[in-house]
Amino acid sequence: MQIQKHALTAATPGVSSELVSLHFGTPGSGEKVYIQASLHADEIPGMLVAHHLRQRFEALEGAGKLRGEIVLVPVANPLGLAQTLLHVPQGRFDFYTGENYNRYYPNFARQVGDAVEAALGADPVRNVALVRAALRAAVSAMPVDTDLASLRRTLYGMACDADVVLDLHCDTEAVLHLYTGTPLWPQAEALARHLGAALSLLATESGDAPFDEACSQVWWLLAERFAGRYPLPLACMSATIELRGFSDVGHGDAARDADAIVRYLASRGVIEQAPAELPPLLREPMPLAGSMPVHATHGGVLVFLRECGAELMRGEVIAEIIDPFSGQVTALEAPVDGLLYARDNRRFATAGMRVAKVAGREALRSGKLLSA
Repeated sequence: MQIQKHALTAATPGVSSELVSLHFGTPGSGEKVYIQASLHADEIPGMLVAHHLRQRFEALEGAGKLRGEIVLVPVANPLGLAQTLLHVPQGRFDFYTGENYNRYYPNFARQVGDAVEAALGADPVRNVALVRAALRAAVSAMPVDTDLASLRRTLYGMACDADVVLDLHCDTEAVLHLYTGTPLWPQAEALARHLGAALSLLATESGDAPFDEACSQVWWLLAERFAGRYPLPLACMSATIELRGFSDVGHGDAARDADAIVRYLASRGVIEQAPAELPPLLREPMPLAGSMPVHATHGGVLVFLRECGAELMRGEVIAEIIDPFSGQVTALEAPVDGLLYARDNRRFATAGMRVAKVAGREALRSGKLLSA
């Protein structure tokens, strides 16, 4: 294992931050895998999974079982990790810009397509290499004028040429689920099976350019642009894995999740080990546009009547909002038939607050599909 330290642009004189990445295997010997944890720095389960992955990758490397390159970033957001307000971690949004740390990554599809078009040919392997070289050049030229921009360029620079990108997150309270691109499902299905994911949500455009989508979307956009002229495979399988909820930080779950990721990488040939039996798919993938939010209609005590993982019928009561002054009790109902896959971890709601998410099979929403 090699440890690399990446200095980030300082926001103020005398204050410095660095990003640490762990490197296993040999570049160019097989697929490149990039895994990062806790881009939202107050989402801790990913850090523990990364801890278990580090132990496994070190052992596999020592045994000569790696057939590719693995880059592991156990803490993807040291900037957000340092943000605490009144003893409460605040790692989702940058205090200076107000921006979500997992949004606004650039889309280089047009720029890269223009750069490589004249050089593309009939060899898909060579075409992939050309695109990756152009991607690396585009990312290295990203302007950096803030520490947040520096963080984005550093992370994207390590991931933009990877065959597999796994971004480890969590929700507030949730079942294990993942987000990935609709065209990637044939590659992502095995990951969902090994993880035992209760839900997989698919989209080609989720809105505001999250990290995983920035890594993979360029490939299907370029494949569409050059369809019928130059062969270009979907050369990056990226997914955001939501490792349950904020408080689900335990060695049991983390070890099982790490083992599942190892089995998935083995199925791709990155790790040399006996193939594991592919577990059943717990649920067919659903459109991200079918994920329906449930909002509080007024403020009050939030009492959930159903747990995460519950299968619901439209109109079924999920929770109650109780106004402690008037005694008014309002039932919050499931907007569609579907899976209650996430809910808020707070128990006092304000008017308009999103308190739960129900995944349905029909795409009913458009525009920005992700939470703020």
